[in-house]
Amino acid sequence: MMHRLLLLLLFFLPMSLCAQKLFSGTIIDEKGLAIPSAKVYVKNDAELRTVVDLDGYFEMRLLPGEYYLIVSSLGYDDREVYLGMTDEPTQKEIQLFPANIKDLEMVEITTKKTNPGRDIMLEVVKRRDQINPWNYPHTVEVYTRATEKLTEKEKTEKQLEREEEREEKEKKKEEKEKKEKKAEEGEVENHDILEDPFAEKRKKESEFTNSMNLVEVQLTRNFYPPNKVKEIRNAYEVRGNKFNLYYTTTVKSNFDFFQNLMHLDDLHHTPVSSPISGPGILSYKYRLEDQYEENGQKIHKIKIIPRNTATTTLEGYIWVIDSIWMVQKLELTMEKGNLIIYDNFTIYQEFKNSGDTLNILKEQKLTYGVKYGKDISTCTTFSQFKDYNFTPDFEKKFFNNELSVTEEEAYDKDSSFWNKQRGVSLTPDEQRYILIKDSIEMAHNKKEYLDSIDAIYNKITTLKVLVFGIDQRNRDKKTQWNLSSLVSTIEPLYIAGPRISPGFSYFKKWENEKFISSNSNASVGVLNGDIKGGSWISYRYDPFHFGTIGAGMWNEFDVIRSFDAITQIYKRSNFIEKTSAQLFYYREMINGLYFTGIFNFSERRNVKQYKFITLLDEYVPNEDPTEFSPYQALIGSVRLNYTPGQKYMREKKRKVVLGSKWPTLYANYERGIPSLLGSDVDFEYLSYGVEQAFKIGTIGTTNYNVKSGFFLSAEALYEPDFKYHRRSDPIWFSNPLQSFQGLDSSLPSRKNYLEGHFIHHDNSAILNKIPFMKKTGVGMVVGGGFLLVPEFNWQHYEVFTGLERNFKFSRRKLRIGIYAVASDGNKIKPRTNFKVSFALLSLRDMTFNF
Repeated sequence: MMHRLLLLLLFFLPMSLCAQKLFSGTIIDEKGLAIPSAKVYVKNDAELRTVVDLDGYFEMRLLPGEYYLIVSSLGYDDREVYLGMTDEPTQKEIQLFPANIKDLEMVEITTKKTNPGRDIMLEVVKRRDQINPWNYPHTVEVYTRATEKLTEKEKTEKQLEREEEREEKEKKKEEKEKKEKKAEEGEVENHDILEDPFAEKRKKESEFTNSMNLVEVQLTRNFYPPNKVKEIRNAYEVRGNKFNLYYTTTVKSNFDFFQNLMHLDDLHHTPVSSPISGPGILSYKYRLEDQYEENGQKIHKIKIIPRNTATTTLEGYIWVIDSIWMVQKLELTMEKGNLIIYDNFTIYQEFKNSGDTLNILKEQKLTYGVKYGKDISTCTTFSQFKDYNFTPDFEKKFFNNELSVTEEEAYDKDSSFWNKQRGVSLTPDEQRYILIKDSIEMAHNKKEYLDSIDAIYNKITTLKVLVFGIDQRNRDKKTQWNLSSLVSTIEPLYIAGPRISPGFSYFKKWENEKFISSNSNASVGVLNGDIKGGSWISYRYDPFHFGTIGAGMWNEFDVIRSFDAITQIYKRSNFIEKTSAQLFYYREMINGLYFTGIFNFSERRNVKQYKFITLLDEYVPNEDPTEFSPYQALIGSVRLNYTPGQKYMREKKRKVVLGSKWPTLYANYERGIPSLLGSDVDFEYLSYGVEQAFKIGTIGTTNYNVKSGFFLSAEALYEPDFKYHRRSDPIWFSNPLQSFQGLDSSLPSRKNYLEGHFIHHDNSAILNKIPFMKKTGVGMVVGGGFLLVPEFNWQHYEVFTGLERNFKFSRRKLRIGIYAVASDGNKIKPRTNFKVSFALLSLRDMTFNF
């Protein structure tokens, strides 16, 4: 069994390591567009098969010979293709054509003889390509308003009683403090003295504004089929916090129901199958629920029901105009299970019909929300589309990797501008919110108010000194510094005993988004009385290209194997003492190409002279420090990361990276420079690799990372500069894209090695097909890895599978996983172990770390 798994892993090896040759290609439809999730397999040999990715691309490895391939995809006619495989890599572009609508009509969907709802939708699908506005180049003006209302869950009678008691106590406490304050100031209590008549009003207004958030955007959206887009943001206004608000830009997601799949990567774990498509006809049930007359037209109201919620995730209604078979409006709700953040999400769209030729989107309303503990977030995003131009004159290079541009004056629009843009009037709550929020903002921007806020913020209290740390802010100069609290200075568990380590940080930011940041700390050992510490400063000089320079100096303990198992990294034999100085440079050179340069000079010493706490050595095995003579090391390194086709948005003074469909290539060159500044090291090291994350249709997300490296020279190489392959942690499932789960040794390789990792999350697509598993929200994960180190004649390979589930954690998503790992190789016996992991969802790109 394990040998078969090894053969699967060898699929990822270079061609020189395998007699099979690479056969690759793309699967496209009748318009030349990619068909994701299509299946490709060798006729009469079911083991030789693959599934294409989101871009229609696939790879197989075949021995030279003749093959007949079968290519299939839901909603398309199967195609048989002849392949003559030679000793050279082969590529093919294979085109599929939609299944004949008449054939779809013949498919038995229900036990009924006729299905009027389905028949009506078949007529719409027949005309889909003609009426779809996204098949034509155009520009459109878009106004969007996104609103969030924050409420609390309904409280029980006991909770309300407790809250009233608590409020009464707080009120009495406040009155008592006021009396005491008056007494201290020598004031005589006088009931005729009036309290602030506006205090209660201001309190209610503050509570109201804290219960809402609102964003308004006006932009011009430019589109060229099949998927070129560029939006120009002419106006942008954020009131409050936009964290939970969705669709404030049109470049991340497009709710185009006239395509087979909608790729909503920042909203939904998997692509969403559209009910207005050939494949959708087979994926959904259609039921005619109502017919009525409106404006002289007969309207059919059709209910959309998913056949399998594992892969078909929409339910709701589509209204179709009789005879011309165009969509009047739709209202569709997404299944909760595959939503990344929200608990519910509904899309409402209303169309303007240009004669009987185009279904033009006129209005769109998204309603969605999420619950965190006792807090409920209810959101609405309304968008109006107008002034379409279907004969645009785009410049030759108008469409590129820059998908969105925010104009300089976009943030400076006044109320008169927004009043003209709003196609739909503000609700009473929105009107009140904007009025109060703007007046509060105006008052809060006054220097007197800002100074008073800073005075409160800068006030030094006992709690800050003990627990939270002391912060000082100067709003005029845009500076802030922090001194660590007494509690945070204590480091009870550290090499050579506990330490006292106070820290200081400083930050300054300018209007143009440039900033300077520094951190310093001093450290005193309780057991040895030794003094350590250091300082680091960095300057972001080019915000748009992330240009940063930095420098630092420090004297500290360091480790020989920083990337090792948690059972090894704490051992005394792994620690050294180091005094260092470093220069750092980082910048995006061209779009998608990032350069990092580091020069580090250090003196390294052993820690034999230090006292250690040995009480736990009996229970947790430890080792004596590594002995060596002090030496100096001057090391320079250069790293390049390149992601072709990187998409991005241009904000006012910064860049928002959106990702790419292409893999990231990376290379790192490290040079130990001899003699200069007394340096004793002399070596050269090169490593390189490729990594990527992509979705495979509706069946999940795949990540892989393949890398290699070797020393070009090693004339004077010391142990801290060895390159180790990290051994595995017990129980803990470490990041499988960077480490192994069953490797029991740390290998310090000098010569060429080859390492590969991959992992696939099904995003519940497989387990959801089991009826009772749908409600659990559990997803399945599979993956594996291999390591070849010829220098040690070492071969290691492993596969794993597991179950994962997402939980709400504060305002984040926490993923908990349980995994079974099977490992084998030429240095170990086959074995199986079980592991667990915890991971938080990144709010920046809505992904987990693996």
